[in-house]
Amino acid sequence: MSHLPASAPRKLQARDLIAPAIAALISVIVNYGGTFVLVFQAAQLAQLSAAQTASWVWSVSIGVGLTGAWLSYRYREPIITAWSTPGVAFLATVMPLTPYGEVIGAYVISALGFILLGLSGAFERLVRLIPSGIAAGLLAGILLQFGVNAFGGAAADPLLVLVLLICYAVLRRFTSRYAVIGMLFIGMLMLLAQDRIDMRTVHLTLAMPVFEMPQFSPGSLLGVALPLFVITLTGQYMPGMLVLRNDGFKTSANPILTITGLGSLIMAPFGAHAFNVAAITAAICTGKDAHEDPSKRYLAGLACGVLYVTVGIFGVTLASLFMVLPRVFITTLAGLALLGAIGGSLSHAMADARTRETALITFLATSANVTMLGVGGAFWGLIAGLVVHVLIHGGRNRLAETSAAD
Repeated sequence: MSHLPASAPRKLQARDLIAPAIAALISVIVNYGGTFVLVFQAAQLAQLSAAQTASWVWSVSIGVGLTGAWLSYRYREPIITAWSTPGVAFLATVMPLTPYGEVIGAYVISALGFILLGLSGAFERLVRLIPSGIAAGLLAGILLQFGVNAFGGAAADPLLVLVLLICYAVLRRFTSRYAVIGMLFIGMLMLLAQDRIDMRTVHLTLAMPVFEMPQFSPGSLLGVALPLFVITLTGQYMPGMLVLRNDGFKTSANPILTITGLGSLIMAPFGAHAFNVAAITAAICTGKDAHEDPSKRYLAGLACGVLYVTVGIFGVTLASLFMVLPRVFITTLAGLALLGAIGGSLSHAMADARTRETALITFLATSANVTMLGVGGAFWGLIAGLVVHVLIHGGRNRLAETSAAD
């Protein structure tokens, strides 16, 4: 997929904003409603105060919003940033045992690591070595579970899932651009009619950042900073970059690592752990549902930035608003919104006969989501695909060239 250079003039019209804004809204709802509960669980386990928890929400939301909006504007591509979800899951296990000041110090060290990696250019070179079919298989494997969950919720709430599915199908027949937002609107009306959204616990209040002086120790460096760095790099940055590549966007990983690392560094003393390029929620904004014209999909990145900053300003208030939505509603919404990304990545993975088998192995291994040595399934699925690819195809081009020369 080709893109015009960022400097080329493009005339934007009001209707160009609608589809990217809708994609951004779905992405933000899925992010907060689907995974943000881990932040509150980690804060509770670490016995953080209400002010410290609100500061964490403020810093991570503001940081993600500003870094994503800047990258999207600068490179004219939908570079969606997010907080490290596997990183939060890991932090929930170590924060109760580590002084909070040392946890903050670990955030600082981890952020410096991402800045240095971005400046070195090593990660971008690694991403370029991965065959496109294997990258597509990895993405399909990551997203598969969300597609399955779109229908798995029928066991707990069959009526809600059926209504959402029918709404999606009918709207998709007449307008693919507004199918997801129509499904969201109808689903919300249904939940309100059933009195399943409790707004009484939501009170609009501004968040106030709380500064925590970083502390450093060998234990927090090895036990918190290093694992957080590795988990975020393998579980978020790698698949996130491959999402961009799969939809034809070519921005180097170097500035993305550097800017998100810098944002993490600035926000670390206020409780933010690690920012990174998004993968799952990014796929909602990088495909054609976000805009038919790829050169205008960067508007979804700007819209995400505005929404994240808005949530951050009001701290836990708007985050808790997303979290009162039923989980079945969130999983079904996410799965149906990602159907295009799942189908496209599967089609891409199977398109090249030479890498079809290794792409399929990557897809299946990633879908298994096996965690070993504290590293998630996306990394091991990629490793499995690359190892098999090298064993099957490694050196064949060189042998062919030698035979032709003889």
